[in-house]
Amino acid sequence: MKDDKCLELRNKTVTKANNLIQKSRFNLSLQQQKIVLYLISQITPLDEDFKLYDFSIAEFCRVCGIDDNNGKTYQDLKSAIKEIADKSLWVTVDDKRETLLRWIEKPYIDPGKGIIQIRLDSDMKPFLLQLKQNFTSYELLWTLHFKSKYTIRLYELVKSIHFHDLESYHRRYSVDELKKLLGGERYKEYRDFKRRVLSPSVDEINRYSDKSVVFDEIRRGRKVIAVEFRVSSKDSLEAAKIRSDIEKEMGFDQLTLWDKLDSKGLV
Repeated sequence: MKDDKCLELRNKTVTKANNLIQKSRFNLSLQQQKIVLYLISQITPLDEDFKLYDFSIAEFCRVCGIDDNNGKTYQDLKSAIKEIADKSLWVTVDDKRETLLRWIEKPYIDPGKGIIQIRLDSDMKPFLLQLKQNFTSYELLWTLHFKSKYTIRLYELVKSIHFHDLESYHRRYSVDELKKLLGGERYKEYRDFKRRVLSPSVDEINRYSDKSVVFDEIRRGRKVIAVEFRVSSKDSLEAAKIRSDIEKEMGFDQLTLWDKLDSKGLV
């Protein structure tokens, strides 16, 4: 059963329109982002509408980082879902207009049966359903070990600009633009933004994901005005080892390295 759960989790992907990644502004905690990503990972390419997605409360809590051993799991889960439902996000559409969206339309929680049901908000459909172009997909598993809310934002941005795995990409962002993209506007001074947001996020991506990221600072005089990222993919063996470590951390039985490579068609 644990192997089945591990395989199911490894096969879950998050697919978003690039506008939702590159042109949205929202403030979700690390736990709240993981909940949203877990919900989005339930969508399949064949879905034409959002379903009322069913989850085991125990599995939902484990994947989303909610402590299910503290005696108040139900209240923590309700609080987390309510906070997400109460938060909205601004997204740029048509490269000109902005619109306000909500993540969740309706949740149902049945603690007696150990089941939670959630439907995503219908206004999110253009950004999550039946995407044919200008979208980004990645494995949900890569986000589960991240400990900073900024890391998830940077990882999604990196994935959205690095879509050919065999190539290395360079992309430059002004400091102000990068702060907005990562939700780090509160750090007015670049040195604080670098210490609290940028450096920890790059470090986590390099340690716990399939991507490698290096950044260079672009200066005007002594002032850093932009950051240039150099992005590449880790080789298959290194990525498989990191994936195995994440599965172990999540409490799932590890698949063998051979199984991992075979599932990727590499052996």
